[in-house]
Amino acid sequence: QVQLVESGGGLVQPGGSLRLSCAASRSIFSFNTMGWYRQAPGKQRDLVALITTAGRTNYADSVKGRFTISRDSAKYTLYLQMNSLKPEDTAAYYCNAVGGPDDYWGQGTQVTVSS
Repeated sequence: QVQLVESGGGLVQPGGSLRLSCAASRSIFSFNTMGWYRQAPGKQRDLVALITTAGRTNYADSVKGRFTISRDSAKYTLYLQMNSLKPEDTAAYYCNAVGGPDDYWGQGTQVTVSS
């Protein structure tokens, strides 16, 4: 079992930046894939970015060139650097970790982009 705790969300103006963190309660080395998803009110939860143990990354088209996902196995932490934020990036952001049959989610952190 592992707990994932997201932090770093908040209110930011369009064009601003935020860095989200997802702290795991144990080593993340065993997770083949970790990722960030987001869900806006009334919409489905969508993939934002993924990263594998090998460091391969995948991004939603809407965030390519603006967001960067990274993981620090030594700190048990997943990050999402978000630059050039847009109002349409407003959502609750969730951390996900997958390894074998295990699939874990954090509780989410709210990101609001508004002037």
